[in-house]
Amino acid sequence: MKKILSFMLIAALAIFMGCTTTQPIKRDIDAKLTILHTNDHHGHFWKNSNGEYGLAAQKTLVDRIRSEVKAGGGQVLLLSAGDINTGIPVSDLQDAEPDFKAMSLIGYDAMAIGNHEFDNPLDVLAKQKQWVNFPFLGANIINKDTGKPLYDAYKIFDLNGLKVAVFGLITQETPLLVTPDYVKSIEFRDPIEVAKELVPELRKQAHVVIALSHMGFYEGGNYGTNAPGDVTLAKSVPGIDVIVGGHTHAAFQQSVKVNHTIIVQANDWGKYIGRLDLALDKGALSEESFRMIPVNLKKKVEKDGETVRVFIEEEIPEDAEVLALLAPFQEKGKAELDKVIGSTTGDFVGERAIVRSQETNLGNLIAKAQRLKTGADVGVISGGGIRTSISKGDITYNDVLKVQPFSNSICVVTLSGAELKKYLEIAANKTPGSGAFAQFDNVVIRMSGESLVSIEVGGKAVVDDGQYKLATNGFAAAGGDGYMRISDHPAFVDTGFVDADVLREYISKNSPLNPDDYAPTNDVIR
Repeated sequence: MKKILSFMLIAALAIFMGCTTTQPIKRDIDAKLTILHTNDHHGHFWKNSNGEYGLAAQKTLVDRIRSEVKAGGGQVLLLSAGDINTGIPVSDLQDAEPDFKAMSLIGYDAMAIGNHEFDNPLDVLAKQKQWVNFPFLGANIINKDTGKPLYDAYKIFDLNGLKVAVFGLITQETPLLVTPDYVKSIEFRDPIEVAKELVPELRKQAHVVIALSHMGFYEGGNYGTNAPGDVTLAKSVPGIDVIVGGHTHAAFQQSVKVNHTIIVQANDWGKYIGRLDLALDKGALSEESFRMIPVNLKKKVEKDGETVRVFIEEEIPEDAEVLALLAPFQEKGKAELDKVIGSTTGDFVGERAIVRSQETNLGNLIAKAQRLKTGADVGVISGGGIRTSISKGDITYNDVLKVQPFSNSICVVTLSGAELKKYLEIAANKTPGSGAFAQFDNVVIRMSGESLVSIEVGGKAVVDDGQYKLATNGFAAAGGDGYMRISDHPAFVDTGFVDADVLREYISKNSPLNPDDYAPTNDVIR
């Protein structure tokens, strides 16, 4: 049965791509191939306040390399390993339209679909696909109704006789990282098993096989509680020449070779363009060089007694055509985002390493804002949904959207005391350091090891036959991050309130905020 299913998967991939059985290609070929790559862009289409990175400068750099490689008789592919969405409010408010349209103008050849591409409903991703002139690749993203890949599984490029197959893979833990209801029609198959079946077919059709992966790089294949990543893929699936990776935002100083597979990744945000130069000698593939090229990155130096920022390498001018495309989007977004909505007398802590490991005043603030907005008794959020801190002083809508960029709706459910105990026991046991780590409001949870001892809500002990309203976001309500699924509970309600808007409203009504009013109170006692 397993062999029959494997055959059916390959047949489905071939039909979906419009491929028929072909004769093996001639292997005796001499060629040069340069792979340019980025990953985990997260809405950074515009340069930052220090004049670093941005897609307009990236276009200039890419054009220079293309000209150089062409003059030397080589070929170029420009690839993205995914996660274009989510991170910069100006982009998020416009569904990353500036990012995708600029990528087309730059000349990307293909993109792997990342987990953050599913932060929005599928119709948003469908719209984004219409904005580009390159394929979205995801061989293990399967439409449950048809059993076929929802997007292109792979593409074979013919570069002046050099045939290069590029196929896309996404981490299998994607359903845990996004709002489950957005992907309920999709099956995320084991990427390694899919690759085992697909790669031998691609090797018959191409001189070079590239996995464009949004699975993550874990040194030595030690992926811990995460899903397996690129190292495990390379160890498990022979025949992949190169893995161009993303998801873990790793900055490679040199490529990593596992068995006969070269693995690369290029940090994040378009700060760098990875450049991997390959050569084929009578069909035998070898690496000539790899480097990450900084896109107008700067470093601090002392000059005349002052600290100033200078370019790490030569300044790259911004491409005029891309700049003209992006400027209206930047202006439109900033006009709304730069409005001051409130203020704070001190800092609210949302740094990743802290908010995913311990109770913080920002976690308490957000959980309280959501609880009060919905009239709930208890507020619960996961630390992974808090993306940055709020600094002392004026607060803008932009600041709020940086903290909560996912546009999650706020949901409420009325639970019995017994149900609430079960829910909070699961929440309290979320691993410190993980995105699932819980932040609470208006509750004290006493634990003995991993077992619940008692719960107090509003200072009163929870009774099993009592009724309690709990507020959380749609991501957690649908079972995201392994929380108990409550979206199918008879007393569940999706309020339609967006998390960032709820926080903005609370800040506006209660400013100036005093961080001491939201100081950690030891919500979970062990």
